[in-house]
Amino acid sequence: MSEKLKADQDELLDDLRTVISDTETMLKDVTQAGGAEAQALRDKIVANLSAAKTKLIEAEKLVADKARVAAKATDEYVHENPWTSVGVAAGVGFLLGLLVSRR
Repeated sequence: MSEKLKADQDELLDDLRTVISDTETMLKDVTQAGGAEAQALRDKIVANLSAAKTKLIEAEKLVADKARVAAKATDEYVHENPWTSVGVAAGVGFLLGLLVSRR
């Protein structure tokens, strides 16, 4: 995994942990508050959840883009090196067969 991708993933996870933590705190506060204060806390919760949803959508797009690039690179490699690909696949299949037969 590239350093940039790892850093992006770590940042996203930290952001989501923060959003979840803040939302849990606000949910505890909203049970103790009443009236206008409770409504303000509910609005903050909705905003936090919306932010989390947006971050998850961004993460999904990032992962899909990376998967698309990896699939395209794999496809190009297999088309450029068909016999090497067949040999590698056969070797992996043979090793998996050995592992399965030992059980």
